Amino acid sequence: MEQIEHNIDPFFDLNSQILILGSFPSPKSRKTGFYYGHPRNRFWKTLCGAFNDKIVPNSIFEKKQYLKTRKIALWDVVASCQIHGASDSSIKNVYYNDLHYIINTAPIQLIVTTGKKADSLFRKRWSKDPVINKISYLNLPSTSPANASMNLAQLIKNYHQIIDVLRRKDKE
Repeated sequence: MEQIEHNIDPFFDLNSQILILGSFPSPKSRKTGFYYGHPRNRFWKTLCGAFNDKIVPNSIFEKKQYLKTRKIALWDVVASCQIHGASDSSIKNVYYNDLHYIINTAPIQLIVTTGKKADSLFRKRWSKDPVINKISYLNLPSTSPANASMNLAQLIKNYHQIIDVLRRKDKE
């Protein structure tokens, strides 16, 4: 397997409060040039359902506008790796993205990883970082079609935790 470079820029702005991290973009996402680009990935439906939004964005422009409205940043833990297709379990020879790039720019209050591999890679690289460790953290289930054990309603219920954490932080 060859080393594959992450080819999608992180998406965030100066108002982003939530940083959602996947492991590494799928071949479909790398081809379309934006996150969660596979039509069977349930990320966008899950996120909209968690925020009780009725309209799911379709185009990359609509997705970016939606993320800005919800103050969400998107990126991945991995900058480059060897991977077979979209199989997270095959990821090896990992080089990590520098999350400080976003953390030092935007007022991130919550970091969310999507799936077990994103969580384990995030913890391996960032668990002892004093800046990152001051930020609330959630690991949520993968929205990939490979995670067939969870239906959309279960995913939405899990992703609603994002709102719960932000509400608690507002009360602090």
